[in-house]
Amino acid sequence: MADSNYSARHLTVLEGLEAVRKRPGMYIGTTDSRGLMHCLWEIIDNSVDEALAGHGSEIGIVLHADGSVSVSDKGRGVPVDLEPKSGLTGVELVFTKLHAGGKFGGGGYASSGGLHGVGASVVNALSSRLDVEVDRDGKTWAMSFRHGEPGQFAGDGPDSAFTPFQDASELRVVGKVARGVTGTRVRYWADPQIFLQTARFEPESLVSRARQTAFLVPGLGIEIRDERAESLSEAGDPAIHQFRYEGGLSEFVDFLAVDGPLTDTWRLTDTGSFTETVPVMDEASGALVSREVERSCEVDIAMRWGTGYDTEVQSFVNIISTPKGGTHVAGFEQGLVRFFRKQIETNARKLKSGSDKPEKDDILTGLTAVISVRVPEPQFEGQTKEVLGTAAVRQIVARAVAKGLEERYASVKKHDKAQAGSLLEKMVAEMKSRIALRAQRDTARRKSTLESSTLPAKLIDCRSRNVADTELFIVEGDSALGTARPARDSEYQALLPIRGKILNVQKASVAEMLNNAECSSIIKVIGAGSGRDFDLDAVRYGKVILMSDADVDGAHIRTLLLTLFFRYMRPMLEAGRVYAAVPPLHRVIVPQPGKKPNDVTYTYSEPELRNLLADLQKRGKKYLEPIQRYKGLGEMDADQLAETTMDREHRTLRRVQVADAHNAAQIFELLMGNEVAPRKEFIVDNADDLDRERIDA
Repeated sequence: MADSNYSARHLTVLEGLEAVRKRPGMYIGTTDSRGLMHCLWEIIDNSVDEALAGHGSEIGIVLHADGSVSVSDKGRGVPVDLEPKSGLTGVELVFTKLHAGGKFGGGGYASSGGLHGVGASVVNALSSRLDVEVDRDGKTWAMSFRHGEPGQFAGDGPDSAFTPFQDASELRVVGKVARGVTGTRVRYWADPQIFLQTARFEPESLVSRARQTAFLVPGLGIEIRDERAESLSEAGDPAIHQFRYEGGLSEFVDFLAVDGPLTDTWRLTDTGSFTETVPVMDEASGALVSREVERSCEVDIAMRWGTGYDTEVQSFVNIISTPKGGTHVAGFEQGLVRFFRKQIETNARKLKSGSDKPEKDDILTGLTAVISVRVPEPQFEGQTKEVLGTAAVRQIVARAVAKGLEERYASVKKHDKAQAGSLLEKMVAEMKSRIALRAQRDTARRKSTLESSTLPAKLIDCRSRNVADTELFIVEGDSALGTARPARDSEYQALLPIRGKILNVQKASVAEMLNNAECSSIIKVIGAGSGRDFDLDAVRYGKVILMSDADVDGAHIRTLLLTLFFRYMRPMLEAGRVYAAVPPLHRVIVPQPGKKPNDVTYTYSEPELRNLLADLQKRGKKYLEPIQRYKGLGEMDADQLAETTMDREHRTLRRVQVADAHNAAQIFELLMGNEVAPRKEFIVDNADDLDRERIDA
């Protein structure tokens, strides 16, 4: 019966917002957790735009225990006066009308993340309740909405009785504030009829983007308060995260970089202008007319090259992230490639680069960069703003990059010249490694995969050619291989032994990795290339299982192998095709009366063993002493290894996946990189957690 309460006055508004409710994916991309987070950021971005315009430097975000979320700021406050054409207050206009707001060139914002005027109204349409309070003109004004329709709730929460306005909406005055105090507070409950039951606010995503925004707007303070039950501490306190940075993009790049520095963090800034024809509201007629408008584009780039090989480039337009790039990223890459190709060509003799030209990936290797442009009314592809489409920005950014790098390479300072030279040498080394890898791959492709000459002699292959069903065990040492060979199922299980600890590829160059016999053998056996040329579809085995001893040395070997996969065969980790075998630590034999076979139980940790022995004593059962403790895979006989580690019906495997590539890169750099001090600090801080029983001493 709710439809009978709809007033004619709001019929147009509801028709507009009903389109949002019927096709939410068109406005927020999806109705799972990503769409829920997108709605939250639509509201937060409005507050950030106020801060960008110089109004307010504090934003508060609260995830409430009842599932709602609130965002508050100290900006100017949403206008509360009547808009003459619609007869609606500014608050109602912003939250109920699509394509309404102060970001269409009317002078409210020089540049902003909100562009289409649909963010607040879309969130309102997809909410079972939305409350907004505005501090302005010495008063606190308030209005509530249900599914985008203004009205009044009889109580708290979205389930309380709701009465829509009939003749005229009321922007209530609910309090007083001191003169000059301004701000906006929005609290809303996402509509469970729209969003999936599994949709949740993701604190990790929220914290990450809040930190990112604080980097992009120096001096802006953002506080996140998570009051949900699952986030409370043992004392019942909410989780609180606070961010405020003064260093801007340079500090952002230093945070993102996970490897040692090859260059300082370079800052490139410039401003360009362009003209574009856009529809503009004619004040006299009130109609849209096409006019040529002069635009300015501010470019701010921070970047540094490191000793590693990963590339991390993040881009933003008016502090809105553009994860899929756009014209600003294309211009950045174009400027880099043109400049460094020219530099390498000019210094070809000194660098011994020959006539080969570096490709984009050679130049971007080891680069960490943040690209930020500010453009009035940028053109995005879709409301989710993932790709910038303003064509003129490309050349402006390319010119800014070329200009900034020319100034760097024209410096006569000894420090600057040394860094510039080292960077060119790194790019040439990457170019040569790429050419060598491609030649190696092409040679391998020309040979049949069945020719034994293309595979290492020590590989013990399986018979099956059904990739999905096959498994490659990378085995530590010849003694373990001797046990694993009779323990395997030769139909689908292949074995590749390695000698002890392989090369730490986190510290080594590509050339050193290729020249290392163990690393080269692993890459050849997997058969899909390495690095940028890795082809997941060409992998010869469905699973790769790392089988090392259950001790500290085994853990180190497993870490070295995972480092190799992460650096040069990462798609395998991302696809979940790399596993770590979990061999047992102990074998407990419980004698049985008569001729019954003894019960054998394997345990995988000291606490598990203690619990088992306590349970046996409680039940009055005896066990044979001494309990067998496996120091290595070679101590097992074939039947034991098959039963515990290789037999699909009984074994335990630990799948290795990459949920967050940036965090994973930080961990690998910490554990395996060149910087010793952070690793020493990590070891000291975690020494108490070490199980001394796992050390062979």
